This record gives sequence, C-alpha cells and structure tokens, in this order.
Amino acid sequence: MSQSVITGTGCCIPATIKQNMDFQEQVFYDEKKVKIDRPFQEIAGKLRQITGIAERRYAPENTTAADLGTEASRLAIEDSGIDREEIDQIILAHNFGNVHAGCHQSDTVPALASRVKHNLGITNPACIPYDLIFGCPGWLQGIIQADSFLTSGLAKTCLIIGTETLSRVIDPFDRDSMIFADGAGACILKKGLNSQDPSGILSYSMRSDSIQEVNYINFGDSYNPHATEALHYIKMKGRKVYEYALKHVPLAMKECLDKSGIAINELKKIFIHQANEKMDEAIIKEFYKLYGISLIPQNIAPMSIHWLGNSSVATIPTLFDLVRKGRVEGHKLQSGDIILFASVGAGMNINAVCYRY
Repeated sequence: MSQSVITGTGCCIPATIKQNMDFQEQVFYDEKKVKIDRPFQEIAGKLRQITGIAERRYAPENTTAADLGTEASRLAIEDSGIDREEIDQIILAHNFGNVHAGCHQSDTVPALASRVKHNLGITNPACIPYDLIFGCPGWLQGIIQADSFLTSGLAKTCLIIGTETLSRVIDPFDRDSMIFADGAGACILKKGLNSQDPSGILSYSMRSDSIQEVNYINFGDSYNPHATEALHYIKMKGRKVYEYALKHVPLAMKECLDKSGIAINELKKIFIHQANEKMDEAIIKEFYKLYGISLIPQNIAPMSIHWLGNSSVATIPTLFDLVRKGRVEGHKLQSGDIILFASVGAGMNINAVCYRY
C-alpha cells in the first residue's frame, strides 16, 4: 500500500534580523520580579552557550502569522507542482493566532487557515481549512492528522502549515524573550499514487502529559515589577521543560522508529524541534543510548536555531525545507533516506514521525 508523501515544501523567513546584542539596553527581571544585575554580556553569553542562539528573525510590523503562512504555502504549492484548487484540507498549526504589531490581543476569527485559503485565492468549497493548536509539535501533529485523512481515503491532497509571530507575545523583561522568533513553514502531503514507491510516512508516535506538566509553558504576567497593564506573555519553566523532554522525547522517538521496522543504523537525518541546542543534543544522545550506541553519527541532526531562533511550530518545516533545497551547509537528502521528525512543547505534548524520503 502506498504511503502519504511530501511532494513540496516552502518556508517564509522574515528579513528583519534581531541579534543578541540588540537586547543589551533591556532591563531583565527574574520570575520573582527581582532585577537581574549581571552584565548583559554575561546574560547573552549564557544564552548562546545553552541555546545556541546568536540571532533570530522578526516579522515586519505589517505582516501577520497568516501572511507568513500564506507565503510558505505558496512556495510549497509551487514546489509540488499541483493546482491549488485540488487541495482538500488546509491544516494550519499555530498557538497565538494573528497578533498585530502593537496589539497584544490574539485574532483567531476567522481561522488563520481560512485566511490562508482566502489569500491563496482558493475557490473550491470542498477545500476545508482549520487551525490546530498543539504547542510546538503542532505542525508535526498536522502531518499525522493529514495522514489519517489520506489513508482513510477522505482526502487526496493536504496543505500543512506551521506559522507563528512569537515576537509579539514575549515579555521584554524576561530573558527568555531572546529565545523566541517568527517564521512559517509548509508542505504538501499527498497519497502516493504508486504502490511500488516505498517513500512516505512509515510510522508515528504521540504522547501528552497534562497534570503537573500542563503549565510548564503557559501565558503569564510580565516579570516587570512596575507593570500596570493586565497583559500576559509566553512563559516557560525552562528546567522543567528540559527535564520532561530529556525523559520522554527519546522514548517517543524510539517507539516511532521501532514501529517502522527500520534499524537505527539506517537512520540518515533527525529533524528535531529547534528549541534549545543543548537540549536537542542531549535528546539525540539519549535516543541513541536506548539502542546501546554511544557514538552519534556525524551530521545526523541539522540545526537552524543559531540564526533563526525558536519559532515554535515553524522550526521543523522551515528546517526541512532548507535542507531539501540545499540551503543548510553539510546537509542534504537523497532518495530513500530514512528521516525521523520529533517535537515537544506546550501541553506538554510530544510526537515523532518516521519518513522515507
């Protein structure tokens, strides 16, 4: 039986670059609203050491998450070579909707997927657009959901998008504000027409823990002790997230790979959510340890966090598109390569997908 195949990809990387030193005039407070008096060079140095982030991208003021998603979608459709009117479903993953510059209110009506359909000029009433909120693993969950529709015969062509403008929901008085970024990635997923073609989705795994873990990433008050407006911003319990991810993501990755029947030594690339370089490296190390392997293969995991930051649902589809198109030095994909996608984020949610390129 033919599998669901990615036939085209696209990404939208905003042009505005925000480097670490651009935050040097900012006053930071901790979660107890106590001013952090350490020199900025020390703060920025620690951020770079732990996360790997040197710069990130912000969307222009007149650009929304839906706009970014539209551009990524346009490129994915073009890359796939399909007629956009044949798309059966538009699944758009995000977490904060359209947040317009200078306004902290989230705009989610109509759905961002509907806006992308409108922006693309798709007139087909059988093309069903809807949004998906699943934390940072949202785009990958969209892939899993689309595969279910394709496998059941309820759809033939799906557009899956991950888009976010996190720069508009960050607390400028929180050091974690330097982690987050804007961007969008998208792909076309189709049911394979040739049952003899082995490429496509091979397996996937999912996990959700929402008891004590539910607020590890949430919306909370500003750390600014002088704040007067009742505004909320994205907040993260970094240590809790790290411990949770390190414990559970490698297991989900192994479960996914084992379901596929693929041997660990056949794995060519791991596309992992670009949240934190040290965390991603630790997750991959633990994953290989589950197979009794201590020496990690070279160039197994491409990274974009150094120059793109953490754009949540957009990190994996953006990175995948860049590698597919030869825009990440030292990384390329060849027909037949086994790929493992994995992500973790608010919920707390985890998922993984094994794919033959």
